[in-house]
Amino acid sequence: MTETLPLILLLLAAAVVVVAIFRMLGLPPIMGYLLVGAGLGPHAAGWVPDTEQTRHLAEFGVVFLMFSIGLEFSLSRLYSMKRIVFGLGAAQVLGSALVATVLARVAGIPWLAGLALGGALAMSSTAMLSKMLTERGELDAPHGREVIGVLLFQDIAVVPLLVLIPALSQPLEVMAEALLWAGIKAAVLLSLVLFIGQRVLSAWFYLVARRRSAELFMLNVLLITLGLAWLTELAGLSLALGAFTAGMLIGETEYRYQVEEDIKPFRDVLLGLFFVAIGMRLNVLQIVDQWLLVTGLLVALMTVKLVVVGVASRLLGSTPGTALRSGLWLCAGGEFGFVILARGEDVSLLDAATLQPVLAAMVLSLLLAPLIVHFSERLVFRFVASEWLLRSMQLTQLAAQSLSSDKHAIICGYGRTGQHLARFLEAEGVSFMALDLDPERVREASIAAEAVSYGDSSKKETLLAAGLSRASVVIITFADVDAALRVIHRVRELRPDVAIVARAPEQDDGEKLYEAGAAEVVPEALESSVMLATHALALSGIPMHKVIKRLREMREQHYALLRGFFHGATDTGAHLADADQPRLHAVTLTPGAWAIGRAVGTLDLEKVGAGATAIRRRTQRAIKLEPALELIEGDVVVLIGTAAAVTAGEELLLRGK
Repeated sequence: MTETLPLILLLLAAAVVVVAIFRMLGLPPIMGYLLVGAGLGPHAAGWVPDTEQTRHLAEFGVVFLMFSIGLEFSLSRLYSMKRIVFGLGAAQVLGSALVATVLARVAGIPWLAGLALGGALAMSSTAMLSKMLTERGELDAPHGREVIGVLLFQDIAVVPLLVLIPALSQPLEVMAEALLWAGIKAAVLLSLVLFIGQRVLSAWFYLVARRRSAELFMLNVLLITLGLAWLTELAGLSLALGAFTAGMLIGETEYRYQVEEDIKPFRDVLLGLFFVAIGMRLNVLQIVDQWLLVTGLLVALMTVKLVVVGVASRLLGSTPGTALRSGLWLCAGGEFGFVILARGEDVSLLDAATLQPVLAAMVLSLLLAPLIVHFSERLVFRFVASEWLLRSMQLTQLAAQSLSSDKHAIICGYGRTGQHLARFLEAEGVSFMALDLDPERVREASIAAEAVSYGDSSKKETLLAAGLSRASVVIITFADVDAALRVIHRVRELRPDVAIVARAPEQDDGEKLYEAGAAEVVPEALESSVMLATHALALSGIPMHKVIKRLREMREQHYALLRGFFHGATDTGAHLADADQPRLHAVTLTPGAWAIGRAVGTLDLEKVGAGATAIRRRTQRAIKLEPALELIEGDVVVLIGTAAAVTAGEELLLRGK
């Protein structure tokens, strides 16, 4: 223990530092773990030995990774995407593996080893690409759906590959028998587990969950996962198959999301250790000596996958632009490739001389993947002439739809929230133009004569075509904060004076959106709490008029634009239902006004009983109200208070009295 502890501390310290740096640089943490292993392993510093114990411990990372994939496995999802998954996905994996096998055979590598290499090189990074699609808001784009479908097939294909590789390491005369027995055992095991184990497991989890113990629940998850992995290994199959099966079983129960959350820390830490172990196998000096071979493999890997995906996508009916985008996204290697290579080396199917340059090429491809994705749009427009025409047609149609609109609302995102919002606007006679990236949703809505068009609301040309110059408000309905920030920055760049209303999952996210330039932000968590409280008060017997008053007060505490109301000539006597509420009054700072050039915090409006709720400026519809904000000529200060207080506040702002 005394000898092992310093090594563990060294690995932890190095991993924390390197992964933190990679996170700050926006690079995948996988690269950080690989770098730690390569730097501290036996081929470099030699501080961490590459022992069997280390490899066995690292294999648990693969177990929990396969368990997570099993949790996300869904037959209904597979069926809904069957054309992409079993069409494009199968074509990509089989095509890439076949080409890689042929090239390996030409290079003098035995065809069985070449088959293992082909399977490894066919993989792409599920973790990295799915995260990037989400961040860029392209999950529902045509190429986004293709990328997700291919990744889903790759995840499924890993399971038979991990079963197949040990059989490939056997002599030819026993290989067929080994493959047959492996297939029979896998089929029997999966049949027993899926048809019998599902009912047993659901009942067992119910009993465990009734104890209401987080510790017991976590222990049960570990027992099921590792127990099934051990059973499949006893049957001569891989640990990964058992873990995948356990994930599938639990994924069909109502405990899936809780299990997924509980297992994540174990998975991430152990998977990190697995990639450290992979990095320890990298011989940097040998790779430097073979840099020409590594570069050639890198170019071949990315070119072959790009061509295979592009051709398969075109054959399945995609546009040239979509096909090229999908190919660019999927051309790099992935984490499952490392899993397959490690399995191939463990069963002596792949030797170190073959493994080193392949590992290096895959690592470099992962480093290049974010860069390729970043420039993918430029590459598509550079090499696909028809993409310009398609984009021009889309923008022309969008501009034609919005030409008749003036003072309209632009709705960014036409999902459920966007569609509910559109119904409210229609009921009040407010025209709108909606933008969405889901082609199926746009097609269905367009058939129903909805004012919605396909377009990326973070793109300058799309917003201008939607009539941003004439719009009265821009409403961001999606909950992705990063995507919302991109839209806000683009809108502020094109039209600083337009009002922006945004949606935020949490109140903390709202601060980022306010700082970016949103006039108002609606936090989902706050609205849920407010409505829960309102219904609870009503059902508790509180009179409805008090409930409505409390609801208004709770919202006024958060939304500056809802505090008070502007009075009119009709708001007198019996017509004024809210006589006890403060009123709003807008004061324009005309030339020579006393408040011009003064900071908001120095105005002392409190001494006359008034307060400032918002500042409007010509260059920006609503700006953040801060004590240090200096007022300029033309600013509109929105005061709140009683009639006497706002009158006195106006006198103070204009004359200093």
